[in-house]
Amino acid sequence: MDKLKVGILGSGRGSNFEAIAQSIDEGALNADIRVVISDVENSGILQLAHKWEIRAEFVNPGQFRTKMSVEAEARVIEILKEEGVDLVVLAGFMRIVGAQLLRAFPDRILNIHPSLLPKFPGLEAWRQALEAGETVTGCTVHYVDAIVDGGRIIAQEKVPILPGDTPESLHQRIQKAEHILYPKAISYFRSENL
Repeated sequence: MDKLKVGILGSGRGSNFEAIAQSIDEGALNADIRVVISDVENSGILQLAHKWEIRAEFVNPGQFRTKMSVEAEARVIEILKEEGVDLVVLAGFMRIVGAQLLRAFPDRILNIHPSLLPKFPGLEAWRQALEAGETVTGCTVHYVDAIVDGGRIIAQEKVPILPGDTPESLHQRIQKAEHILYPKAISYFRSENL
């Protein structure tokens, strides 16, 4: 069976990228990561991509803080198309995806969010859940659309909020759940679309 060709966009350490790469390496996910693109020049995700011998590209995002410039997004699309990517995976990508990227990969962009959406969209969702007095939170893999954290849900994993949890301890446990859920959701996408 054909491998799913994946392009990953990230801004941070790259722990979800590494979980996906390990899942592929172990044979649990029939995919091939073709490229890792970051909007942060010295990000951990680019360093990890080099370690895994995967094409790693920095794209200067432009002057906006929360989104990429039109030119930067066009460059991202160009790189993804060069690599023949079937699926775009956001792994800690801290910018809003613009209309031209959504048009270039309709229903082919996934994101993972650290809450049980639709609860607690936006930044620091684990902190929001803790402050709201929730007893359970988790993570959600969803399709990316024009509404931030509003796309159709693919999969969720619950994480209990324990007595004495801090934002940091809760976030760490959610990230562990993300590392298990994301490869499974990508595998599900592959089975539905290839």
